[in-house]
Amino acid sequence: MSDAIIKLTLPDGSSREYQKGITGKEVAESISMGLARAALSVTVNGDIIDLDRPINNDGDITINTWDSEDGKYTFWHSSAHLLAEAVQDLYPEAKFGIGPPIESGFYYDIDFGDQSISQDDLTKIEQKFLEKARNKNEFERRDVSKDEALSFYKDRGNEYKVDLIQDLEDGTITFYEQGDFTDLCRGPHIPNTGIVKAIKLTNLAGAYWRGDNDSKQLTRIYGISFPKQKMLEEHLNMLEEAKKRDHRKLGKELGIYMIDKMIGSGLPVWLPNGTRLRRTLESFLRDEQFERGYKEVITPHIGNLELYKTSGHYPYYQDSQYNPIEVDDEEYMLKPMNCPHHHRIYSHELRSYRDLPLRLAEFGTVYRYEQSGELSGLSRVRGFTQDDAHIYCTHDQLKQEIKHTIDLTNHVFDTFGMPVDIRLSFRDDNDEKYGGEIELWERAQQEIREVADEMDLDYTIAPGEASFYGPKIDFIIRDAIGRKWQLGTVQVDYVMPERFDLTYVGSDNEKHRPVIIHRAPFGSMERFTSILIEHFAGNFPVWLSPEQVRVLPISDDQNDYAQKCALQLKDKGIRVEVDGRSEQIGAKIREAETSKVPYMLIVGAKEAEDDTVSVRRHRKGDIGTFNFSDFLSDLTEEIDSKALPEED
Repeated sequence: MSDAIIKLTLPDGSSREYQKGITGKEVAESISMGLARAALSVTVNGDIIDLDRPINNDGDITINTWDSEDGKYTFWHSSAHLLAEAVQDLYPEAKFGIGPPIESGFYYDIDFGDQSISQDDLTKIEQKFLEKARNKNEFERRDVSKDEALSFYKDRGNEYKVDLIQDLEDGTITFYEQGDFTDLCRGPHIPNTGIVKAIKLTNLAGAYWRGDNDSKQLTRIYGISFPKQKMLEEHLNMLEEAKKRDHRKLGKELGIYMIDKMIGSGLPVWLPNGTRLRRTLESFLRDEQFERGYKEVITPHIGNLELYKTSGHYPYYQDSQYNPIEVDDEEYMLKPMNCPHHHRIYSHELRSYRDLPLRLAEFGTVYRYEQSGELSGLSRVRGFTQDDAHIYCTHDQLKQEIKHTIDLTNHVFDTFGMPVDIRLSFRDDNDEKYGGEIELWERAQQEIREVADEMDLDYTIAPGEASFYGPKIDFIIRDAIGRKWQLGTVQVDYVMPERFDLTYVGSDNEKHRPVIIHRAPFGSMERFTSILIEHFAGNFPVWLSPEQVRVLPISDDQNDYAQKCALQLKDKGIRVEVDGRSEQIGAKIREAETSKVPYMLIVGAKEAEDDTVSVRRHRKGDIGTFNFSDFLSDLTEEIDSKALPEED
């Protein structure tokens, strides 16, 4: 092949040959003009670059539109520059720190000097932002020397950019310009500012420069932007809906959990309703695991420091772990991960190829040190329980075991009505980030991709997103209002068998290394529960609801019949309460509705005489009077089928 020709591989696996130096825009045009019009940037071999940048080497290429993560990243990166340009016009003395895209939008840290801005000022900044966007200025990239970059910002008195430039290598520094605004930036950016049609500046916050409490506090302006005004309106509606579903609010109202300062920040306490919910989730997964050949284990909450040094979790993740505890001249740590304990379980006896695959599972509590400002309800905590499992298998068994874990994970999210996007997270060319032999990595990545193809999965590939010990499959779920959450993961590990010297005796009577699959559908019971609360807005399906039925006697005369009904429900394992208070029936109904109890059984004199119940369904009202045995049969069937709530 001539040096002037390069081969680019598209996401569908097809390859095309192009002249060396072709741009991403030209590649998009060669596929379709519609794609070219929608293109915001391209990702080549894991790096996102501008559409007009030349491509000189073979590799994988993805054309990034708004519908892709890399496309949004590019769009919001450019929007951060537009925000800075608008601020520069309105506040000429402002000095700019950093302005990155984030998961949902962007921010810019700005030193406003002696001026101060408030939430009320954001509207005029938005208006100036849109004015600048309508100019349709192109984002122009320019290479600059380190001396030129330093001189540029020293002349403007911007000590923040000077500080950043000091850490950069000469020959790697670029400026981007749009209109009258210039910024230190490596890119990428969208073709021109006119693509941005809608903006909402959402919040103001203080941010110390480089996170150093001893440095100056800057003003951080958060925002989000869209290529259409309608998208912004939909986003704002989603935010309003999200407020109603906030698990911190509903968790308190429904008695799911509490955070108590005397116990400790970030250490949730599961209340009775939350404990019922969590145990139901655990039982669901435990039953599935049992049927699929998993063996459950329990490991301690602390471990010898040497265990985590062997695994590499210490000191590699030292900043997120609690300090070691000295005991009897040895050092122990609060458990940051379950996997090292499982590896020691594997190695405590000689294993044969006939013992494999060995599937060890645990609901194991681990502890991580999170900054106090990052703690949030159940979603970001310092102590949490993982639904961890580690599968030890031969190389020949690997593909089949990956299929089993994918099948289980998909089944879990299907049960909760959560659509799944699948991402194959592979290594990039930075060898320093990864352990193990490259040949084993290539084999594992090939096998993961073959599994995805054989299972006809719709997936994307993300170079550079692999764990340090192996490639992985990430499951990104979408909740009821369209938000995405990365939850389940399946990771292939060739590193830990080496670190822990794990072996099995093969059919040739020689010792071999097993392969390890790390697997956790829920990920964290705490975080998954927070998502589940918001997904269902607290209106759980009956099988999951902490309280499934509440019996409401109209008067004290029906208390005995109410208790009789409750006992029959309990005999079937149904979670039921009786509201036997001397209150008006209307008040009892309102309280049950507020508590989001799926079924209310109203029993008066006629129901007690006829052995019937008048049934109310949460959010639906009266659904009729039923013979009690018929209601019990229908309810049991609904619970056993794990039926999802009907949409309103």
